[in-house]
Amino acid sequence: IHSENFKKGLQADLGEKYQVEIAMRYQSPSVEEGLEKLRKNNPKKIIVVPMYPQYASSSTGTCIEEVMRIASKWWVIPEMVFVSQFYELEGYIDGFVKRAKQFDLDSYDHIIFSYHGLPVRQLDKVYDEGLCDDRNCEHGVHGDNQYCYKAACYESTKIIAQKLGLSEDRYTTSFQSRLDDKWIKPYSDKVVEEKAKEGAKKLLVFSPAFVADCLETLIEIGDEYDEIFKEHGGEKVELVPSLNDDPDWVKAFASYIRTK
Repeated sequence: IHSENFKKGLQADLGEKYQVEIAMRYQSPSVEEGLEKLRKNNPKKIIVVPMYPQYASSSTGTCIEEVMRIASKWWVIPEMVFVSQFYELEGYIDGFVKRAKQFDLDSYDHIIFSYHGLPVRQLDKVYDEGLCDDRNCEHGVHGDNQYCYKAACYESTKIIAQKLGLSEDRYTTSFQSRLDDKWIKPYSDKVVEEKAKEGAKKLLVFSPAFVADCLETLIEIGDEYDEIFKEHGGEKVELVPSLNDDPDWVKAFASYIRTK
């Protein structure tokens, strides 16, 4: 629903000069279906934006790869523009800041920025030499780690936190949805548990890896983490809603598309 409403809003803002289509990597409508709708109208340019703010080969990368695979079979391939990541986009940052201002931040004992996790080995593959752990990615993006997912997540947190005036001791960056113990740490569920054991009663959680609310935000954070927190002495975990189809976010993203 959020994606459809976002598409409609984006189409309305961009006008007739643009054709906006939704495609999903593993669901319907497929990437091939979305591209075919565009191809039939003989476009001069196709702008491909995987809706992942922070680049990862297993998400953004595979979307771009699929587009290239499909387009490579066309007789005529128009100009193509790929957006690899957009976590620094002002409209994205301001969208989460706007959402946060609906809450009394001072009333929470701690604030968590929870991102979808990845296997550590995927981070290490970003570099020709050395490992992610060698590059201090917890301090954000610098040097050759611009496409490190972990670094981009920490950078996203830093930018949002600075705009909200949060001191570093007020928040934690963590990673959720792990499948084994070789994923990026710290783990969000463990941070929630630790904060409860330390005596925290209220937590506020952002999930800036998602521009629309989904199972990972509404259920995993909103329900499961709230349950974990209460089991260990806490009272309430509250989720900051994602950007979804917020009019300001739609308008900002439309302006961004016009620059491509």
